[in-house]
Amino acid sequence: MQPNFPGMNPYLENPVIWPEVHAWLIVQLARHLNPLLKPKYRAAVEQRVYTDALLVGIPDVSIFQSQQGKGQAAATRTLSKPIKVNVPMPEEVKETYLEIRQIGTGKVVTVIEVLSPKNKRPGEGRDQYNAKRHKVLESQSHLVEIDLLRGGEPLPMAGGVASDYRILVSRSDRRPEAELYPFDLQEPIPIFPLPLQSDDEELNIELEPVLQAIYEEASLEQVIDYNQQPVPPVTEAEFQWMRECLRE
Repeated sequence: MQPNFPGMNPYLENPVIWPEVHAWLIVQLARHLNPLLKPKYRAAVEQRVYTDALLVGIPDVSIFQSQQGKGQAAATRTLSKPIKVNVPMPEEVKETYLEIRQIGTGKVVTVIEVLSPKNKRPGEGRDQYNAKRHKVLESQSHLVEIDLLRGGEPLPMAGGVASDYRILVSRSDRRPEAELYPFDLQEPIPIFPLPLQSDDEELNIELEPVLQAIYEEASLEQVIDYNQQPVPPVTEAEFQWMRECLRE
C-alpha cells in the first residue's frame, strides 16, 4: 500500500521508526534549505548529547514467609517465585537539530528543532531540551520548533489550542509573542516561515514533500504494516479514514 495522507503520516511516529525519520528529516531539511540560503547563510547540523536512564519495570520483592507451628523447633522459610523484570540502564542519547548561521561571523540566526519522544515526557530528555529552549528564547536567535508527535506532553506555551501536531515560530524581536501553527491528523502540514535577519526575506518551508522524499528514499514502506493501528493508536473512526487514504 502507498500512503496518501493529506498531511502527517502517523505511522512514522512509531518509536521504532521515529529516530530514523528524525535523523533523515534534519539532514533533508539542511539539504533543502542550503541552496536557498546561499550565499549569506548556511544550515548546519548540530548535536545535543546527554545520558538518560529509562525505568521499564518495577522489581518485585522476594518475600520470606516464616511459619512456626506448635511444637516445631525451627521456622520453615519459603522463597516466593520471582518474576523477570528490567532495571534502568544509562543510555547515551544524541539529538540533532539545525542552526542557521550567518556566513563570515558564524552568528546563529535561527535554531530549528524537531521534537523527539524524550522531549515530550518527564525525564532527562525533557529537562535537557527545556534548558536549551530557554537558552534560545533568552538569546537573539529565532526558534522554529516542529512537533510531529501525537504522544507526550506538548512544550509549554500560553494561549495555544489542543491539536495533534504543532509548529512554533518564535522571532527574537517579538517575544514573548510567537506564532503557532496547530494541525490535526486529517489536515495538511502548514507551510511556515523561516525567520532570518530583519533585512532579509523570510523563506517558506514545506515539510510534506520533504517527509515524502524521506519515506521513499529510506524505503519505509517495507517496515510499515498499514493493516495495523499506528503507534500511538488512533480512534476507530480515524483508522477507517486512514484506510480510505491508502491506495494500491
